[in-house]
Amino acid sequence: MIVESLKLKNYRNYELLDIVFDPATNILYGDNAQGKTNILEALYLCGTTKSHRGTKDRDLIRFGEEESHLEAMIRKKDLEFQIDIHLKKSSPKGIAVNKLPLKKAAELFGIIHFVFFSPEDLNIIKEGPAGRRRFIDLELSQLDKVYFSDLTNYNRIIQQRNSVLKEAAFKPDLLSTLDIWDMQLVQYGCKVIAARRKFVEKLNHIIQDIHFQLTGEKESIELLYEPNILEERFEETLERQRDRDLKLKSTGTGPHRDDICFLANGIDIRKFGSQGQQRTAALSLKLSEIELVKELIHDTPVLLLDDVLSELDKNRQNYLLDSIHDIQTIVTCTGVDEFVNHRFSLNRVFHVKEGTATKEN
Repeated sequence: MIVESLKLKNYRNYELLDIVFDPATNILYGDNAQGKTNILEALYLCGTTKSHRGTKDRDLIRFGEEESHLEAMIRKKDLEFQIDIHLKKSSPKGIAVNKLPLKKAAELFGIIHFVFFSPEDLNIIKEGPAGRRRFIDLELSQLDKVYFSDLTNYNRIIQQRNSVLKEAAFKPDLLSTLDIWDMQLVQYGCKVIAARRKFVEKLNHIIQDIHFQLTGEKESIELLYEPNILEERFEETLERQRDRDLKLKSTGTGPHRDDICFLANGIDIRKFGSQGQQRTAALSLKLSEIELVKELIHDTPVLLLDDVLSELDKNRQNYLLDSIHDIQTIVTCTGVDEFVNHRFSLNRVFHVKEGTATKEN
């Protein structure tokens, strides 16, 4: 699958953009704060309905405007898809595929699959569990529409249960509704836990060989899913800890507190790994994500590489570039330096400056 083109109107710092991509390697270069990452963000939005940064829809609209429009042309084997996304400050986003409106955002998943790799991803292991949960959720939501629906329902119920916990001191009658929220929380939470466990197990099989090669056969790695609660104990634990939740006015048990453990040669590198170990494991994780997507969708994803090369040493750069030669890649960088010129076949180069993208070859 490939992205053929992207059109933007009043998106971020772009008044108008019309860009045609090469099926292989595309370089977007320019100074910082010119709009390179905004192009990658727009592409990701067209595949997932969400910004990779977690930005609210209304904040994606160009300053001073009331609405924004995105159009991406996708080729998947012998089929073409036109994805249109309409953002408005005053109403929910509109999504259409081949000019037919979608009723649910989840209907968009599966048309195009993006793997987004940014410098922030290199810190996924040393930072807190929220980033690791986000990694699982962003990937699984693209791969599994049912998971996206279950996670959406779980997050909605958590918000409503927490609202009851906060208001119960002033409205005691609300306490009678907690049993209903708990029942639904367990229903969807158990599905989320089961899907995450299966996902981490599949990743674990793939990452081991990649990491072994990436470290010069010096380091083995193992991923362990750490659920906050086991499915069979979820309901009982919620009931037992209800008084504590009421006191703290927050739900303390559930998959919204899950984590992934990274063991390198048996050592938990979240706590005891060097920065080099953590960054190498993070690179292994993203490369494993690419391979898992290929395996599950029987096609290649599109790789969005946001200024990552400058964050890697030459050995890691070489390994990354050698691993992605067979997929469409859209790369941002501040300059088309000698290294990239010698290591990459530059099929199409764009200079991004002040909200314009000028093709140079």
